[in-house]
Amino acid sequence: MEPNELREWEQKCIQEEPPQCTAACPIHLDARLFVRQVGEGDWGGALKTLAKTMPFPRILGRICDHPCEHACLRGEAGEPIAIGALERLCVETVQQRVVPSMLPRKRLAIAVVGSGLGSLTVAWDLLRKGYDLTLFEPGSRLGGSLWSLPENILPPEVLSAELELLTELGATVELFAKVGRPNTVVTLSESFAAVYIGLDTQGVNLNLLDLDDQGAVQVDPLTMATSRTGVFAGGRADDTKSPIAAVLAGRRAATSIDRFVTNVSMESGREKEGPYATLLYTSLAGVAPLPRIAAANPASGYNAEEALKEAGRCIQCECLECVKVCSYLEKFKGYPRKYAREIYNNERMVPGGVHRANLLVNSCSNCGLCATVCPNDFHMGELCHDARLSMVARAKMPPAAHEFALLDLEFSSSDKFALARHEPGLTASRYLFFPSCQLAGSAPGQVSEAYGFLRQQLSGGVGLMLNCCGAPGFWAGRDDLFYAAIRTLRTEWHALGEPVMIVACSSCLAIFREQLPEIPLVSLWEVLEQTGLPNTAAEAGRLAVVDPCSSRLDPAVQKSVRRLLERLGAAIEELPLHGDKPECCGFGGLMANANPALAREVVARRLAASDSDYLAYCAMCRDHFTAAGKRTTHLIDLIFPVETREDPAGRPATGWSLRHENRARLKEALLKELWGEATVTVAEYERRRVEIPPDVLALMEARRILVADVQRVIEYGERTGNRLRSEENGLCRAYFRPHRVTFWVDYRQQGEGFIVANAYCHRMEIVRSSHEHV
Repeated sequence: MEPNELREWEQKCIQEEPPQCTAACPIHLDARLFVRQVGEGDWGGALKTLAKTMPFPRILGRICDHPCEHACLRGEAGEPIAIGALERLCVETVQQRVVPSMLPRKRLAIAVVGSGLGSLTVAWDLLRKGYDLTLFEPGSRLGGSLWSLPENILPPEVLSAELELLTELGATVELFAKVGRPNTVVTLSESFAAVYIGLDTQGVNLNLLDLDDQGAVQVDPLTMATSRTGVFAGGRADDTKSPIAAVLAGRRAATSIDRFVTNVSMESGREKEGPYATLLYTSLAGVAPLPRIAAANPASGYNAEEALKEAGRCIQCECLECVKVCSYLEKFKGYPRKYAREIYNNERMVPGGVHRANLLVNSCSNCGLCATVCPNDFHMGELCHDARLSMVARAKMPPAAHEFALLDLEFSSSDKFALARHEPGLTASRYLFFPSCQLAGSAPGQVSEAYGFLRQQLSGGVGLMLNCCGAPGFWAGRDDLFYAAIRTLRTEWHALGEPVMIVACSSCLAIFREQLPEIPLVSLWEVLEQTGLPNTAAEAGRLAVVDPCSSRLDPAVQKSVRRLLERLGAAIEELPLHGDKPECCGFGGLMANANPALAREVVARRLAASDSDYLAYCAMCRDHFTAAGKRTTHLIDLIFPVETREDPAGRPATGWSLRHENRARLKEALLKELWGEATVTVAEYERRRVEIPPDVLALMEARRILVADVQRVIEYGERTGNRLRSEENGLCRAYFRPHRVTFWVDYRQQGEGFIVANAYCHRMEIVRSSHEHV
């Protein structure tokens, strides 16, 4: 990922955008944090938050005209938070002094004329930046029009104490300053690196500065610069009407002066000074309208208890729409913008470094739900897929992440399962049935029945294609394997006369639409809606429909499924996330391979959505939910109830070993029954009869070890004699490394077969020395 790509990804995630209250504040006070701290009773922290942005927080906290309240999103669900009243109580409550942070001193002197709120802000900001600052006040005291405010709003002792901070920060204050002389501006310009003139200051001679059409000193509204280089100005006599606007003008001038004396552009990068429109989106779904807490004594304002209640109404605006609906995004305790940075940094770690983001990259299901709910279409799956491609290209992809799934792809594309034929007895196909490797592995009998029904109902010939769509290669970032699978499918489709492809799996359908746009496609469920259902179809009761995540952009298929269920008499329950917002079952993106613990959490989350039996039309959804103990029926079990007519949800989950066997047996059975071909070939290892207890079988399933792997190990150990035998328990231990993983099996012979006691695997290679005796 290049830096510009990172910035593009970051800009799409709006979580770090400020809330509306902060964006509307001219000086961008973090009002969200401040209110949260008040709500937690952390008054000291709340004052520090004010002081981080506000000059003279004990003054401004009392007199701010709080435009933040007009923008407060809470106002759309009740009334806006009384931020101004909370600020006032905060500065009244906390007595401890807050000393502003200071930058190292600079050898540059700045002059400020006048001491209205704008001038005071210029002085405050430049002192903090380390400048030597002299403040020229023609009157007898600092503060200008601030002294005209009522004592109950701004007590004189508070004003005096806050203004004393200027001298404590190092300012030189010159009262009764002679600023009415004709050469005042020239003299100051020649004596100081820059000059700021408060236009609300009485008696300043401004005769050397250009005036605008209204007769006022001409000031650039962005930089506050006047017509004379190095002289800046701002402030009006009515500044107390909007104190925060006066502060903004002073802050603009201070920023410009800092840039001017350091030879930095005074115009660039200032787009977000002052109020602006934030991009942050916050949903108000489920937020109950609440009125503002009324103070028992309006004249004195909130007491502490009332303030806590008022702060408690704050909804703490943030987006996180994607994190709310995705266990994966929630698991890594961040949000897409943060994850994009982690992935970027991960790619730039030195060779041999710890790639901590690998699990983050490989755990995404690539389902796209995040992009659906994101106001800015941030697709975490696309980000992770790009990262996987990069990891593969740089040989940084951990082999264990996807190897099992890629071997499954290899098996489904091999002669063990792959098949492309015209309908028996025909030489042309108007249609081509593609049931998918996963449905064929999970429900081979139902697939066979469905193919027979299609041949009966559709004229012109219905061919059959058994294969894999290549999804595991795509998800693993193995474009070589993915596009090889796509090329094979395209070639075989052409060879069969370019028929209409009838697809049972939503994932296959989505991939074909993207990669094989020339192929006319239709879902099996849409076809069955047109042909009608077989007489043997089962009746259905109340079912909660779980749309597969790959059907997100396919409302036509989703509607067909529901219409078929209605014909079967089902009472349909819609889950909270359905239609364009279904969640993944943990199989997509190979999440279950890279992060099986997270996949289990995803399944648990989906199962918690309803107590009703589930209806799935994705083989992996059905098997994952069933394996987790949820009664789940696949639609094909209802329409073609081969062995499950009495209880369609009673079919057990199909493990990985059985999936392989089912696919191979389905092909063999169809070849024999429909085309009269007996092509059963049995490898030598397959002749080893093994008995595997259920607990060992469960361990093998979790460890992604197939029965065939166990058979290979035993055959190799028995054939070569490379095995160890325990004198203690009589078990033999043998290993075999068919690919990159070494499988180990503990077993004992019983009669002509073998009982398996344990099986495990390691990514290691056993190297025998030349003098080893066996």
